[in-house]
Amino acid sequence: MHKTYQTSGVCSRQIDIELDENNVITECRYTGGCHGNTQGVAALVIGMTAEEAIKRLSGIRCGMRSTSCPDQLARALKEAIGA
Repeated sequence: MHKTYQTSGVCSRQIDIELDENNVITECRYTGGCHGNTQGVAALVIGMTAEEAIKRLSGIRCGMRSTSCPDQLARALKEAIGA
């Protein structure tokens, strides 16, 4: 399953995610944002289930913002799996 998510409240603009039939993340790409950080987060979640990534990334904040690029990924995954 492919999911394109338009981010909000962060430097990145979009996240593209691929999930297999077991909700395992097979691909994750950010557009925009802090390249090193988003590339690192994307690499770390490959092979992880969407549920585990949501559990680990939800609620992470970036400075004074109420969200972050990892939190936006968790939100995208929730939408993708209907959680």
